[in-house]
Amino acid sequence: MITIAVDCMGGDFGPAVTLPACTQFLNQNPGARLVLVGLSQTLESFSHQRATLVFATEVVSMDDSLEVALRRKKDSSMRVAIEQVKQGQAQAALSAGNTGALMAISRYVLKTLDGIERPAIAGQIPNAGGGATTVLDLGANVDCTAENLLQFAVMGSALVSVLKGQDAPSVGLLNVGEEVIKGNEVIKKAGELLRSAAKSGDLNFYGNVEGNDIFKGVVDIVVCDGFVGNVALKTSEGLASMISGMLKEEFSKNIFRKMSAIAAYRVLTSLKSRVDHRRYNGAALLGLRGLVFKSHGSADVLAFSNALERAYDAARNNLLDRVQVRIAHALPLLAAQSAVG
Repeated sequence: MITIAVDCMGGDFGPAVTLPACTQFLNQNPGARLVLVGLSQTLESFSHQRATLVFATEVVSMDDSLEVALRRKKDSSMRVAIEQVKQGQAQAALSAGNTGALMAISRYVLKTLDGIERPAIAGQIPNAGGGATTVLDLGANVDCTAENLLQFAVMGSALVSVLKGQDAPSVGLLNVGEEVIKGNEVIKKAGELLRSAAKSGDLNFYGNVEGNDIFKGVVDIVVCDGFVGNVALKTSEGLASMISGMLKEEFSKNIFRKMSAIAAYRVLTSLKSRVDHRRYNGAALLGLRGLVFKSHGSADVLAFSNALERAYDAARNNLLDRVQVRIAHALPLLAAQSAVG
């Protein structure tokens, strides 16, 4: 029985979304249990035979500083949920709360794996192939070294191999061009490290990729710093919102436009579904000594349920163990580069 600890208070909508999503998830997954963490007055009416309630006295708000979240709110629902993982009461934790606070608390409570300097946020961006490209980092580390990018590639490969069943997922390094000579010094050095990792069998390195390759699905994994990754993520979300808005606009116009829209309804709705970020909600915080997942703050019930599914799949497929195995295999290379750095 896999147990997921849920911060029920996080996100833009809090319990109004998280509690119905938890009920939906439990009904669809008889092999799962949930530990619901939140304020007593909010959770005390919730009941399910495979749900345990753990009460917290504080909530990390979306605009709390890292100091407030980490040092002052030590009994927040976010922190208590993560501590369930540390204590072995849950195999993974999920929150839709403040991303910076979630990363800081997770790193403080769980610590990082040997060989990993900085954890990274790995999420999925829909691509033209009908699937999704895994991208990391999506915002945890604005400035990265070449060694950090190598570590991200190793962790991302483990994630995709577990969740998609691929033994050797392809890895691309995001750059301003495909040529080896392009990019700044960090990117050039990262390319050298990734090619070395490929020669040693630690990675299936494709080479440099450009921004449009994320959406084409050229590779399974794209590695970049958190600044660039977050821009790519928001661009993708903006595209999805634009398509949704266009659909609504077409159906609100005159009868002839409505008839045209109806004729193309299946194509348009299929396109909308393919770029719908709710299908891919749930980003993994990789590099920690425990599994933590981040849901989009504005997630609705469907999106949060999908984030629960992603955390559940990772836990039952032993993502943490498999990340550690990958890192252990690559550790000589990672250690050598850290020493040089």
